[in-house]
Amino acid sequence: MREFLSRTASADLVALRQELHRRPELSDEERETAARIVTELERCQPDEILSGLGTHGVAAVYDSGVEGPTVLFRCELDGLPITEISTFNWRSEIEGKGHLCGHDGHMAIVVGLARHLAVNRPARGRVVLLFQPAEETGAGAAGVIADLRFQRIRPDFAFALHNLPGLPLGAVGVRSGPFTFASEGLAIRLSGRTSHAAQPEAGLSPAAIMGRLMEALPELPETLGQVPGHSLVTLSHARLGEAAFGIAPGEADIWVTVRAIDDRLQAELMGEAEMLARRLAEAGGLGVRFDRHENFAAGHNDAEAVEKIEAAATELGASRVEVGDPFRWSEDFGRFGSIAKTGLFVLGSGEDHPRLHNPDFDFPDELIGPGVALFAAITRDICGGQALD
Repeated sequence: MREFLSRTASADLVALRQELHRRPELSDEERETAARIVTELERCQPDEILSGLGTHGVAAVYDSGVEGPTVLFRCELDGLPITEISTFNWRSEIEGKGHLCGHDGHMAIVVGLARHLAVNRPARGRVVLLFQPAEETGAGAAGVIADLRFQRIRPDFAFALHNLPGLPLGAVGVRSGPFTFASEGLAIRLSGRTSHAAQPEAGLSPAAIMGRLMEALPELPETLGQVPGHSLVTLSHARLGEAAFGIAPGEADIWVTVRAIDDRLQAELMGEAEMLARRLAEAGGLGVRFDRHENFAAGHNDAEAVEKIEAAATELGASRVEVGDPFRWSEDFGRFGSIAKTGLFVLGSGEDHPRLHNPDFDFPDELIGPGVALFAAITRDICGGQALD
């Protein structure tokens, strides 16, 4: 493990990560980030660079010219709408935006892989390096896959990593089968009729139905008899009427996030949540409207892809952590499971490291070198070529 973590990245690759950290852009706004990545990739002499995939996605293609599999390595371009509170020199320069999930580090790792491929090209097949937009909203992967140009570089294997605080620094965690949950946001609007607060009987308040829904929705998986731990419904926002003492409310909003271990169970739970809200609204004489947001497919790791990850970790002397249950958080990488054999793994950011999406999170630069080494080893396993120096 010590040798694995001793694989330090070059100073300019660390500098690139910190430069990206200073200038975060939100989902579907990643124009400057994408342009910066293109500039960096041009120095790495790929056979082709595709830009504007989906919205701002970028792909670099290294083609051996010899028949063989196509393997894709994906990272993410977008930051988060969170104000960073750190004080280091490379903290975000854009108020209210921050790379507080580590996508800056993931990009640096894939750029490091591009530098390796520039001098150690694949011996067979193709290697595609994808810098994906809009991961945080769940829209980016679908947009890239739907782009007709992507069909020319459609992969046989797709790999990605995500740093994960709470695990020992550099430890690798992976499992076959379900790895990350599906998720989707459900916004419920209940519509009644406002009235003067002195005459609430003259209106139709959604308050009682709102209360029943706020209690019943989180209990829905248990009510339906679903396997414990395989699904959950989380209340994330609620609003009743206007902030005024003189008005009895006529509208209410309830937002929930629905999560499940696979896409089939997710669809069932979303449908049941809407049916419950519709039934209670009708019983109360209320109108009801639904809007869905941020749809993430469940992530399912292919057994052969996991074997490649495990072999790379063993070869490089990385320590392993057991991933017993799938992670309840979602990752847009799950969408690639519909077109390729996918392998997503986690790389420990340190047991005491600030958690993902915390305002003081920062990607550990010590992970850049090990991340490049893991991806390079997987590349060599599938497409041949030379070992990472």
